[in-house]
Amino acid sequence: MISRYTLKEMGKIWEDENKYSKWLQIEKAVALSQAELGIIPEEAARDINDKACFNVNEILKIEEKTGHDVIAFLTNASSYIGESSKYMHFGLTSSDIGDTALSLQIIDAINIIEIKIKKLIKILKEQAFKYRNIVIVGRTHGIHAEPVTFGLKFAVWTFEMKRNLNRLQNAREVISFGKISGAVGTYANTPPEVEKLVCAKLGLKNSPASTQILQRDRHAEVISTLAICGGTLEKIALEIRNLQRTDVREVEEPFTEGQKGSSAMPHKKNPVICERICGLARVLRGNAITAFEDMALWHERDISHSSAERVIFPDSFIILDYILEKTIFVIGNIKVMPENMRKNLLKYGGIIFSQRVLLELINKGMPREEAYILVQDAALKAWQQEGNFKENLLKEKKITGLISENEIEKLFDVNYHLKHVDTIINRLQEI
Repeated sequence: MISRYTLKEMGKIWEDENKYSKWLQIEKAVALSQAELGIIPEEAARDINDKACFNVNEILKIEEKTGHDVIAFLTNASSYIGESSKYMHFGLTSSDIGDTALSLQIIDAINIIEIKIKKLIKILKEQAFKYRNIVIVGRTHGIHAEPVTFGLKFAVWTFEMKRNLNRLQNAREVISFGKISGAVGTYANTPPEVEKLVCAKLGLKNSPASTQILQRDRHAEVISTLAICGGTLEKIALEIRNLQRTDVREVEEPFTEGQKGSSAMPHKKNPVICERICGLARVLRGNAITAFEDMALWHERDISHSSAERVIFPDSFIILDYILEKTIFVIGNIKVMPENMRKNLLKYGGIIFSQRVLLELINKGMPREEAYILVQDAALKAWQQEGNFKENLLKEKKITGLISENEIEKLFDVNYHLKHVDTIINRLQEI
């Protein structure tokens, strides 16, 4: 369930009350700008700014009849103004208000997400330094590969979240545009100067060219940025899920007092938070596809994008806000089991050191193909519980004829693989 906290902080941006407030803010800025340019009387601009108001319930009642949300809003807002109401929305089209307001809503939502991403980056960075020397087996294809450290995983995630932050900040720049250019974007009934003045009052830039709407590549970039960030959170959550498996059990997500894992099996401690993160990240990716589809519209516009955007923007921002909160909680309270990491590291007698043995045989003069076959044979026997890897190497005379037992022992030194990890971890100081 999406938490009430998230809905309160992020959800209110997408509520009707806030949307209509943004619409009214824009209408007032338009009236002031038009008055400055002598397009409408100054008195009318003052009346619109001083008297215009709205009532959400009344707007919704009017919309039931008109079938048009902006007209319903204008009807209600104008009723508070009097004679000057005829100059409200003068020379504009609905999207001048709707699209400019949507940009403002998106910016507000991005600002909340930015704070959460920065918080997660800080926690990931702290964990990278905390666990920089905790050795864990690296896995490729889910199979033991070579040693890494647990801190290195956090370092990788930290740098990726920093890229997500950069993408988010770029997306904010891309969406920080408004348009007040009329029915087909030609400024026929309201000159370009109005758009420039209005956008300046709102803290936006004016669109250099628009149709009846702001072009939806901007919005697609925002939604795809949210989806990519969600993909990173899914990657983190998936790794924790895999490391929490009973047969691995190297970490666990937080399991709070009184929490239950299964209605049937009392022993269960399932990674339900991380599974939730992974599931919701899929919704974000689906919304990105919709945003891409919204880019291509008929001629100067149709409204096939509008209905979709009323879903994907609130949902995407609320979902990302939620799974960021959950990831922050999981990473900040993760349970780490170094003893199990050590046990898993040396399974089968050190097969993770096979490349070191291979390279040393080559250095001693053995052809690579022959060396590969000998090392692989020793490793596969260990996998089949026929001795362990090191013992199998020592039994092979072709190997011991070139590498002594003491030299083989040195090849099983985990520190060899970790000698550059500090170089990577220390790069975090730049963030």
